[in-house]
Amino acid sequence: MLPDDPRVPRGDDAATDPPDPDSTDLTGSNATLPLTVPVAVAGPTARPRSPVFAVAMVLVAVLAGGALFMSGYSVGRGQGLAPGTPADEQAAWRPFWDVYSAIVNRYPLEDLERRTLIEGAIRGLVDAVGAPYSSYLSPDDFDQTIRDITGEFEGIGAEIGTVDGVGNTIDCGTFGPDCQLVIIAPLDGSPAERAGLRSGDVILAVDGSTLDGLTPDEARDRIRGEAGTEVELRIRRYDPPAGGPPIPAPTPAPTAAPSPGASPGASPAPSTAPPRVVVDEFQLSVTRAKVVRRDVTSRTLADGNVGYVRIAGFSDAAADAFEAAVKKHVDDGVEKLVIDLRGNPGGFLTDARRVASVFIESGPVYWQEDANGVQTQTDAIGGGVATDEAIQVVLLIDGGSASASEIVAGALQDRGRATLVGQTSFGKGTVQEWIGLEDLGGVRLTVWKWLTPNKRWIHHVGITPDVPVEVPADTPRNEDPVLDKALEILGASAMSSRALLPAA
Repeated sequence: MLPDDPRVPRGDDAATDPPDPDSTDLTGSNATLPLTVPVAVAGPTARPRSPVFAVAMVLVAVLAGGALFMSGYSVGRGQGLAPGTPADEQAAWRPFWDVYSAIVNRYPLEDLERRTLIEGAIRGLVDAVGAPYSSYLSPDDFDQTIRDITGEFEGIGAEIGTVDGVGNTIDCGTFGPDCQLVIIAPLDGSPAERAGLRSGDVILAVDGSTLDGLTPDEARDRIRGEAGTEVELRIRRYDPPAGGPPIPAPTPAPTAAPSPGASPGASPAPSTAPPRVVVDEFQLSVTRAKVVRRDVTSRTLADGNVGYVRIAGFSDAAADAFEAAVKKHVDDGVEKLVIDLRGNPGGFLTDARRVASVFIESGPVYWQEDANGVQTQTDAIGGGVATDEAIQVVLLIDGGSASASEIVAGALQDRGRATLVGQTSFGKGTVQEWIGLEDLGGVRLTVWKWLTPNKRWIHHVGITPDVPVEVPADTPRNEDPVLDKALEILGASAMSSRALLPAA
């Protein structure tokens, strides 16, 4: 099902009230490896009564029924649903309970086998919704994902996504010739970065076995592992890098017309970029390690005249660290800032709002749209330390900038608060909610779309920088033409600054 199917949340707005701090809502894209995935946290606690949320209610009913079975009770017609469930809803679920009752009453099932049935039912419910990026996660996978998001895990340390056979970003569930695993961004200082993995690298095989037939979660399990162990990866490298908005191969493809009721905003024009070509294919051995995300780093450039702040991800502490870093630059009298969101795969949505609010005093940061097409505006928090327009801001993005980082980039671009420099961003315009199911793992459910302040939906389109700067695949690691261009825009001397970026 396409993202603009009417059953899928079609919007990008967020509630104006602050989210519940105990909420585990996240917005992400793709599967999480340690390796993690573009994930961002959704904030609203007041949930619309939409088909998507009806599914969440059904999950509670299924779990309740399972508990009755394991306690030695039999569930008949109309039982197993929450009290007060409408009669038509009870009738709709009657065949499910008939089948479940038939199984447990005719097979001598152990508790573990009953648990497997319940997990399968939950997985089927989520899959049937057909919403992109929605899935059921086993207890181990759910716990690992939450650890990844909060910033500490064992693995190679890279954000992943999916692309088609020529490197264009797509939503797909099983790997094969038209669905491949791609590195969205290696984390700063991670084993993946040290081994030389780059944004856009496609992983063809793990330890000599192809990924064909596997899901993203299964591929993640093959790649991650205990610290100190090695994993052998078969890598394909494209130029331009894989991921991001579609690039035609070999001729420009027509732009699909928006579906009825789709969010307003410009449709992507046919790309004029050259088709991607494979420039290298090689084996790479990566030693797994314990990865602790250091999401915010800061320093001064150009003889102290420019403040540089990098945000590698939006973990639960990123906004505090970012605000402190920017405040120090402002307190030191710096009036020119470079904010680096390259390779930032996303994270907590609430942190994205706070980061944007550092530069925007009032008015919209983003919009959200639910499954019913209802749009709600989320405004800046107010009181930001760098809202004075005398402070010049240049924001760096690339194909690894996704989800929550695109919310920040879109807000600052639409509100005229920053000049965007680099390459077109990843294009992740949906928000996922994470629903914990006690000892049964959890569900990642797409609940709405987000739009920029000007109501652009950037899903699979990305955000185009104001000043494009291409970085050839053979660019030396100690050179950074994107940062050089940012310094030039700010009137500072251009310099090769890659070597100045701190190691994690």
